[in-house]
Amino acid sequence: MIKRPHQEQTLRALVISDNQNGPTNFRTVLSAVKKLYDKQGGTPDSIIHVGDAVQSAAKLSDWQTQFFSPMEDVGGYHHSSPLVFVPGNHDHDKRRGPNNNNYYMDMYHGIYDTGGLGSKKVVDGDYHRFYHSVSLGGARVIILDAECPSKEQSEFLARELKSESFRNARFRIVAVHIPPYVEFWDPYTWEHKNEKHWGEHVRLEYDPLFREYGVDLVISGHQHNYQRSTIRRSTSSKDDGSITYAIVGGAGGTIDYKRVEDWKMYNVTFTDFHFVSLEIDDRELRWSAYDVFGTTVDQFKLQR
Repeated sequence: MIKRPHQEQTLRALVISDNQNGPTNFRTVLSAVKKLYDKQGGTPDSIIHVGDAVQSAAKLSDWQTQFFSPMEDVGGYHHSSPLVFVPGNHDHDKRRGPNNNNYYMDMYHGIYDTGGLGSKKVVDGDYHRFYHSVSLGGARVIILDAECPSKEQSEFLARELKSESFRNARFRIVAVHIPPYVEFWDPYTWEHKNEKHWGEHVRLEYDPLFREYGVDLVISGHQHNYQRSTIRRSTSSKDDGSITYAIVGGAGGTIDYKRVEDWKMYNVTFTDFHFVSLEIDDRELRWSAYDVFGTTVDQFKLQR
């Protein structure tokens, strides 16, 4: 659990995604983040990274130049703010064979012994269990691995959605790299490289469960721009509340401008670099998206 410093204080989380292959842009985004937190005072209590921190997970140099160096150079928040990491399609090799070279993901999930990187706790190819959950103040967050659907992950999701920790949380959040509803992508790879089918299980299998069990907010990346939709969980006459889908893929990777689908559901679309400040207290969740100039591009709040 990541708790607020004091019970009466608001927990603040920085939400970013998809900075891969764009270290200069990432530094620009982080500079805007630092200006915001310097103005507000303090630092984020947590960082939610929704995936694709690097272009190639097998290259340690990518982890250094595309993720750690920019973070170190601007703010250094990863030293003081717990990182909630959502695996993206660039962050690990989804093959279940040996020698997957998932360097950072292995370390993040404690695959290696603490004595060094030379000894693994488990056998290669048998550790793709990057799904987990965490409490952020009054919110419960389920983290899913969109790249590695499995019977085990589906069972975990069903179990977590029914859990007391999730049902009793003030706010119920799911973070998964690939959005249930993608609208922007490269048109050629979308149609001719079958990339339109990436993550279909998120929409077809997971999203009905999100709606059934009262998820309030689904946070994704993957698509390199910003979109947000708040809709009713059901089309029936029953008043079962709303669910919000947010895509925050603008921390540095090349922006997606070309539309490949139209789900006719998004209230806001912003095609430029951005980040989100998420604030959670006992009765309210506040979401604010900013561009690199510190201008607010979207806001909403949930109240309990």
